Amino acid sequence: MTVPIIQIRNLGKSYGTKQVLKNINLDVSPGQIIGYIGPNGAGKSTTVKILIGLIADFEGEILISGKPLRENVIDIKRTIGYVPENAEIYEVLTPMEYLDFVGKLQGMDESLIRQRATKMLENFGLRPNMDQRMDTFSKGMRQKVMLISGIIHNPQIIVLDEPLSGLDANAVIMVKEIISRLAKEGKTIFYCSHMMDVVEKVSDRIVLINNGEIIAHGTFEELKQNSGQSLESIFARLTGKEDIGDSAGAFLDAFE
Repeated sequence: MTVPIIQIRNLGKSYGTKQVLKNINLDVSPGQIIGYIGPNGAGKSTTVKILIGLIADFEGEILISGKPLRENVIDIKRTIGYVPENAEIYEVLTPMEYLDFVGKLQGMDESLIRQRATKMLENFGLRPNMDQRMDTFSKGMRQKVMLISGIIHNPQIIVLDEPLSGLDANAVIMVKEIISRLAKEGKTIFYCSHMMDVVEKVSDRIVLINNGEIIAHGTFEELKQNSGQSLESIFARLTGKEDIGDSAGAFLDAFE
């Protein structure tokens, strides 16, 4: 039996009197792509921040490769790559300078950083811009640099929080292919997104969280078995938003 690379047990988190996460339990096997979805405020970002070691004050236990996160947070961080949706990137740096900085933080050799960064930037169409300051870059260009920075150290676990934000159609297709290939190489992907069609296509398992609790999990086929619906419809039904069509109509009534 495969030992889970991520084990989350009775995870809870509160801010004052507001309980953001309530008794989350989840096992993730090596090489799996987990689609972690839920409405705004459901607890997705809090889960991610705990998982990558940004929030240390939580209830319950998380094991990464069998090691407790609390006691091994620095070592575990080296095995994780993180791509946030909106990151404060150092705009005065060039992509190569930024990736060199990130790589060195991960203990990488300078020649290896330059080799990987050059190849990845080239395949993202950013080779001509690798020595330009990023303050002139579009959101999509910056997001490509962020994606590279999250995987340049070849992490075993990759946490993606809306990684396709700002990307053009071709880049979206490429990133989806990259995610699939990384999983085939044994990397574990923890994928947070609102883009249901992408989650549906790339995920091995889908975990739906609402109001700080997991309310459904399984493969897409298992989730739709009882309803025969799309992931968007399942999401709306389980989060109590089946009347979205009526709401859209009411919204447009404002023009009448």
